[in-house]
Amino acid sequence: CDSSSVDPTTGYPTRPTDPATGKQQPWSPPFILMIDRGSCSFVQKVRNAQHAGAAGVIIADNLCLCSDAACLNMVNETFQNCQNAEPIMADDGSGGDITIPAFLMFKQDAHGIIQEVKVKNSPVQVEMSWSLPHPDSDVSYELWTVPSENVSKEFQRAWYPIAQKLGKRAQFTPRQYIYDGIKSRCQTSDGQNMCFNMCTNGGRYCATDPDQDLDHGTTGAEIVTEALRRICVWKHFGEQDGVGATYWKYITEFLDRCDSDDFFSNKDCINDVYKHSKIDGKRIEQCMEDSGGLSSNHVNTLLEREIDAAVRKGVVVLPTMFVNSAAMRGALTVNTVFNAVCAGFQDGSEPDVCKTCAHCSGVAGCVQKGSCTSNSNTSPSGGSVSKKTFGTTLLMMCVLFGVAAYIHWRKTREDMREQVRGILAEYMPLDGGENEDYNPMDFARSGQSASLIS
Repeated sequence: CDSSSVDPTTGYPTRPTDPATGKQQPWSPPFILMIDRGSCSFVQKVRNAQHAGAAGVIIADNLCLCSDAACLNMVNETFQNCQNAEPIMADDGSGGDITIPAFLMFKQDAHGIIQEVKVKNSPVQVEMSWSLPHPDSDVSYELWTVPSENVSKEFQRAWYPIAQKLGKRAQFTPRQYIYDGIKSRCQTSDGQNMCFNMCTNGGRYCATDPDQDLDHGTTGAEIVTEALRRICVWKHFGEQDGVGATYWKYITEFLDRCDSDDFFSNKDCINDVYKHSKIDGKRIEQCMEDSGGLSSNHVNTLLEREIDAAVRKGVVVLPTMFVNSAAMRGALTVNTVFNAVCAGFQDGSEPDVCKTCAHCSGVAGCVQKGSCTSNSNTSPSGGSVSKKTFGTTLLMMCVLFGVAAYIHWRKTREDMREQVRGILAEYMPLDGGENEDYNPMDFARSGQSASLIS
């Protein structure tokens, strides 16, 4: 897993030997490097390849899916040496320095390329591309998160006006990730909650403690409660049109007013959020009770629905955004989500806001102003200022420094004159001088450059 282990003079297909080093010639850029999946993290493997000069990385899976009989037969593997689910290739939080694309390829697909490159010693041309499925003129997208998750909070805070601009053709669904307490063994066979304040409903529905302190701060049970509340807010104030202006208003107000340990589950704070979001709080509380509530060992139908959906989608990383069923994981920003949603429309069918702001570096500002200004427009130079603006700024800085230099010169000149006058004022002529009537202050008062030596 060390960066030194990626040696560009090794690998397949073989190249001519360099007489000076006795090794193969390095790979000629640009090249796509295929690496076997192994003990290193995905991020570390891609970083090592980037340091070696790769323009892209394909990681070949080293295990077949247990459900893929064709793969098992192709590579002569048994069901004891397979994986039950598809591996998820995601940033582990340390990949901020990685700038090259990377894909994970199933073992049976990578097997053919490996045979061509390694056995036949022949180069293979590979094209790496990423595109969203766009079956029609509408887009569906959903966000999997949990009220205590911090990565997507800024996105959620800023998405409200953009969701309105996208309109009903971009159908949104918020999802809450809830741990199944029974599968996590938080509930015993006799219905006892073994995970205490991390779970509700006798240990059925759980969430992790944000600060890992069961005695202080926000608890997992409070997070489950807020998750159910948001599900009900969407059910009554967003599910019908798929835009959810009132839902986004609730999220924004909650993040501004109650997103802290002191107020997260405070009833007065929640009621204040209801008030400013113009939501009938009693309607939401009734929804929470009608779905099964959060007390005793009762099944909650809304939370069960979220657990089942998470299993079907294969959600294991938070936050996760699905746009037309294509997953986006890791840090979510307004720009990345907006561009992904706009890319999900059929060509020519995207809303006007996509045509106006899809190529802006500041999507939120573009949506607010209705136009992509020169400061927010993405240009080939990476968002640089215009030549006119640069020239004007440079001229103003030159004038400013010139004026400052002139003022400093004048002040220094006056200070030196004052020092000379002070020295001469203290000068006493020697007794018996030839010109006893001469007063050295005459020179100081004159302010001229006459010589003191006659």
